[in-house]
This record gives sequence, C-alpha cells and structure tokens, in this order.
Amino acid sequence: MRYLLRLWPIIRPYRRYLLLNAALLLTATGLALLGPHIMQGVIDVGLAQDDRAFLLRSALILLALGLGRAALNFLQRYLSEWVAAHIGYDLRNRLYDHVQRLPFSYHDHAQTGQLISRSIEDVRAVERFAGGNLVELSRIVLLLVSVLTLMALDNGRLTALVLLPLLLLFWLTVNLGRRISSLFFAVDNALGALSARLQENVSGVQVVRAFAREQHEIERFRRLNRRLYEARITVIGEWSKVMPTTRLLVTIGTVLILWFGGRMVLAGEMTVGEVVAFNAYLVMLAEPARQLTWLVNAAGEAAAGARRVFEVLDVQPAIQSPPQARDPGVLRGEVRFRDVWLRYEGEPHNALQGIDLHVQPNQVVALIGRTGSGKTSLVNLIPRFYDASRGTVAIDGYDVRHLNLAALRRQIGIVLQTSLLFSDTIRANIAYGRPEASMEEVVAAARAAQAHDFITALPQGYETIIGERGITLSGGQRQRIAIARALLMDPRILILDDSTSSVDAATERLIQQALDRLMHGRTTFVIAHRVSTVRRADLILVMEAGRIVQRGTHAELIARPGPYRQIYDLQLRKDEPQPEAA
Repeated sequence: MRYLLRLWPIIRPYRRYLLLNAALLLTATGLALLGPHIMQGVIDVGLAQDDRAFLLRSALILLALGLGRAALNFLQRYLSEWVAAHIGYDLRNRLYDHVQRLPFSYHDHAQTGQLISRSIEDVRAVERFAGGNLVELSRIVLLLVSVLTLMALDNGRLTALVLLPLLLLFWLTVNLGRRISSLFFAVDNALGALSARLQENVSGVQVVRAFAREQHEIERFRRLNRRLYEARITVIGEWSKVMPTTRLLVTIGTVLILWFGGRMVLAGEMTVGEVVAFNAYLVMLAEPARQLTWLVNAAGEAAAGARRVFEVLDVQPAIQSPPQARDPGVLRGEVRFRDVWLRYEGEPHNALQGIDLHVQPNQVVALIGRTGSGKTSLVNLIPRFYDASRGTVAIDGYDVRHLNLAALRRQIGIVLQTSLLFSDTIRANIAYGRPEASMEEVVAAARAAQAHDFITALPQGYETIIGERGITLSGGQRQRIAIARALLMDPRILILDDSTSSVDAATERLIQQALDRLMHGRTTFVIAHRVSTVRRADLILVMEAGRIVQRGTHAELIARPGPYRQIYDLQLRKDEPQPEAA
C-alpha cells in the first residue's frame, strides 16, 4: 500500500479531474439507488391499486434514470481513461528521464529487458489503477454504505441477517488483499526476466545461429516462460477462491431475504413491494461485492508495479552536477590526473591504480596495452562516466566533479569502441549531438571521416534509414559515421576508443589522414591496440594492470626495452626495412 501512496505526487496534478470523475460516479450511484424505491411503489401502489397513471409515471421516471445513468457512465468512463493515460504518460516519462541520468555503474548491472518491462507493463498496471480503479473503489465503498443504510432504515432485522455473509465476504477480500501484491510482484519479476531473455536473444541472434544453439535458447526461454506461467497460475488460484465464494454469499443473502422476508409478508410486517425493493438493494450490493474483489486484484497488481517502478526511481544518480556547479566556458583542453584510483562497484580489484598524468592543451595522447589494462577506464573519467575512487581528475584546473555535467560533456567528443547507431536516417545519426547542424556541416563531417562517398552511394543518401544499431551497415561504415558524429561536435577534447579497429587497412589510412588534420587544435586521447595507430602521438602511455608502466614518444619507447618495444617487435618490426650489416 505504501507504494500506491507514493504515487500521489504524480496523481496530484489531476485531482480536479478525479474529483469531477467522483462526482459523476456519485450522481450515477444516487440515480441507481432510486430504482428499488420506485419499484416498491410500482408493486404496492401501481399494481396493487391498479393505478395505470402511476405505472406510466414510474416507467417514464425509470427510463429517465436509465438514460441519465448511461450518459453519466459514458462521461465517467471517458474521463477515467483520459486521466489514466495522462498518469501513465507522466510516470513513464519520469522513469525514462531518471534512467537516462543514472550512472554507467547502474547500467553495468541492470538488464535491459527488466527496464523495458518496468517502463511498459508495470507502468500500465499503475495507470489502470490510479486513473479509474481508484475512483471506482471510492464509488463501491460509498455504494455499500448507502445501500446498507437504506436497507437498515427499511428493516433492521433483515439487514442484520444479510450482513452475516457480507462480513465473511469482506474478510475474504481483505485476506486476499494482503497476499495479492507479493504474488503479483513475483509475476512482474518473472515477466521482466522473460523480457530480458527475449531482448538478449534477439540482439544476439547471429551468434545463436552461428553456433547452432537454437534449441538451447528455446529451452532457456521455455524455463523462464514456465516460471511466468506458474506465477500467474498462483495469482489466478488465489483469486478464483474468492470469486465463486462471492457469488455463493450473495445467493445466501437472497435466500435469507426470501425466506425471512416472505414470512414477514405473511405476518403482515412487510409488504411485497418492500421485500422486492429489499432484494433489489441486495442485487445492487452483489455488483460492488464482486467488483471489490476485482479492484483488490487490480490494487495488488498496481502495488507490485509501483514497487518495481520505485525500485528504479529510488536509485539516486551517483554522478550528477553539484548544487553550485561551475560552467567552465570554452575549454582549453588541459587534463590532469593526480593519484587517481578507480574500483568499479562490486569488483574486488582496482581498475586504475595511482595514475599521475598531465596533458597539455592540443596534445595527442595515445594509450596502448593489453585488453583489461585500464585504457578505457582512464578516459571514462574525463567526461565523468565514472568518478575516481581516490584522487582528482581536473580539466583546465577544475575538478570535473565541480563542473556542470552538460557543459563538460558538450565539449568532449567520443567515438566508442562499439559504435552504436540509432534506427534513424544517416543525417540524424551524424547530427545526434548537434541536431541544429546544417546539411553542409553534416556533409563536411562525413567527408572528414571518409564516409561521404559510401553515404551518397546509398539509395536515399543521407536520408537513408539504417536498421537498429546500424545493422544494415558494415562495421567500418558504422565506425566512420560514429567518427563523423563526434567531429560534428567540434569538441575541445576528443576521445577515440579504438575507433579504427573495425576498418580495413586502406580505410584506416584514409581515416587516419583525416584525423591527423582534425586533431590539430584539440586535446585528443587515442586508445588503440596497434602501434601503427599511435606512433604519431605526442605522448604514448603503455598500461598494465591499471598502471602507466611506460610513457614517452614512439622514438623514445622503441629505443629502450619494455612492453612497448615488445608490442612494436610483434606488430611492425618484421614489416619495416632493416639497416644492412656493415
């Protein structure tokens, strides 16, 4: 219940519409309550006294009440769905906005399918309850109280008899309400796990088929699907115990009314019309009694969904702009690491250890080393994708933790090791960081990245829509578009994370020529595994186990023994001409 109460800030902007909705429901309920009283008059006056004028008036009144209720129910249903849609819209936007601001450390462990499930299925359960069911619950409570009051005023003894099965029904409903939320939480978690498996399998379909593992993946999916099925069956089992009982208890109430009410009619204590009206009130109670079970079920589902949504919303972004964040203005590009250590959350070992580095503006710094040596971890600290566990990373003398994140990242261009493109036009992908860029600027960036020729050869040129993650393009084409995207930003600091690893030697040479020109006038960090990519850098850093074990220019590093010369000997020396012996 506490998770449903936490939805109030999201519901509050629509409280006037909810009040209007409640007023419509109350009016419709009031009209419904008049029906049994009119039926009593029809039997005791119209039929008993053969008053045809009374019967006609009563019929017209009942018709008017029916039309009025139909109109009110239409308005109420439309307003309920309108409010529900808006609450879902706001909650889904809030959740998505929050996910966008969560640090990389959160996404390192979060499953994409689980986030998708929370954003769609769980929000949908919340919006259904908050938009219409919440008001409907209020109507049912009011209807129960009103009908029982009218019944008590008509005949207290008969009302007391009817209350006995209704109290049992109330106890069963409350008992179901205590259990149903946790049961739906298990269903939602199972659905999230199934969504995660489906998303992962669809993304990796090429690997699955390449290794002929289709049957293995089918079995894994089947197990998760079975888990979801069993969780749903558990909910259905608990709910189905109450629903037939509801009908049985209402039937028992009807039997009690007919038996004891009939005896009262024979004894002259009640009229036939009063018994019929009393039974009509009981029939009116039957609907909310059944709906109450449905609403308890919906409330449990909404509570479970709200719990899963707030599990994400309660995660506070560890990396965000401080309250008094500074805007550094246009950066010069000086970068300094002072005794920087980094350990990822949940990892036993440090990714970086004691990094000391001073990079001058416009300097080109290359990082080389084995996989897992800490190259990407080091450059990820510059735009604050992660925060150092110890030590300071400073740009132009400012600790990056004191800077406005958006202002900082707008001046850092990044080409990641895996180039992620969106299912959109090539132009939109290149202009992703600067959507206001002109077509001329987009083309200039593409030319600089050696991408213009293959783009213009496509059927729609720059307006060609590429598939999800750029799947319709080759690895080299995706990488060149990613480079163009970074170059269009005209960043003061450029980070190239193994950005030429997916291209052939000829394309690498063309891109490198373009990058040599474009690196001029900006600080650049180049991560690479090949000496041919880093040999022209102003400063080369050789990393091992999170430490800088060598630093210097290409000429300096090959002149002395060490890891860099070993890499050089393995990759290039055999291909270069050697001086003849004297």
